Amino acid sequence: MGQDVKKNINDIAQKLAYNYKEQGLFEIGIGEKLPKRKEIIEIVREIKRLMFPGYFGTENTAYVSLESFAGNTLATIYEKMFKQVKIAFSYKAENKNMKEIEEKTEQTVLTFIDRLPYIQQMILKDVDAEYDGDPAANSREEIIFSYPGLFAIYVYRIAHELYLLNVPFIPRIMSEYAHGNTGIDINPGATIGEYFFIDHGTGIVIGETTIIGDHVKLYQGVTLGALSTSKGQGLSGVKRHPTIEDNVVIYANTTILGGETVVGKNSIVAGNSFVTKSIPANTKVTIAVPELQYKDRK
Repeated sequence: MGQDVKKNINDIAQKLAYNYKEQGLFEIGIGEKLPKRKEIIEIVREIKRLMFPGYFGTENTAYVSLESFAGNTLATIYEKMFKQVKIAFSYKAENKNMKEIEEKTEQTVLTFIDRLPYIQQMILKDVDAEYDGDPAANSREEIIFSYPGLFAIYVYRIAHELYLLNVPFIPRIMSEYAHGNTGIDINPGATIGEYFFIDHGTGIVIGETTIIGDHVKLYQGVTLGALSTSKGQGLSGVKRHPTIEDNVVIYANTTILGGETVVGKNSIVAGNSFVTKSIPANTKVTIAVPELQYKDRK
């Protein structure tokens, strides 16, 4: 390596070091680490094995006690999650008393694990919603194995529980893992009711303060977003995404914006709609269809 090349590399390294220091994001103290994305994805996979025994693991449930399987898998999940949640709490803690952090971590992870039977019940209702709502579905097994909408909802439901427990980093890492795999972006802060159905799914965006009721169906390209994010962090904690009440169907490529926007129950919103005002219950929203003209091809 020539002297000129070495000098250029040293100059660039100094500039990068200056950027690191200016940002204040990269000077992690001794003993401090960020949660590992790879480990969190593994937790997502382990919980999926627990939710659907016999589907995603190597065990044959015809020969294995399901209670023993659940116990062993829960122990693995607890161990993996304890490590990552502890790291997340440690990084965010201002006064790093390790004993307090470990106690907080233990209580948080135990609370999360205690919610897993409830989460499983919700996910199985989502499977029913997918099966009942999609005539192309051949079986519930097919949905569990292959539907990206169900996978995105599954990841959302576990990430949402961790969000409610104020666990840093991890819920968003989970949701972005699902986003990258499915093209469906559900913020873990959103509140979503029972029997939620996503059909096709690609391009769906559901913002942090969105509230969705029971038996809601979304098609591809739907955005439930904020009217404006120009105030940035000043809007943190403010209701800025819409509320979708029970039994609503929203067709493809529709955008619904605003924290005060409510789509009333039993309503249908046609594809390609742009909605910024509330819609009364039992309403069908359509847009004027452009007139098609046909001419002889010559």
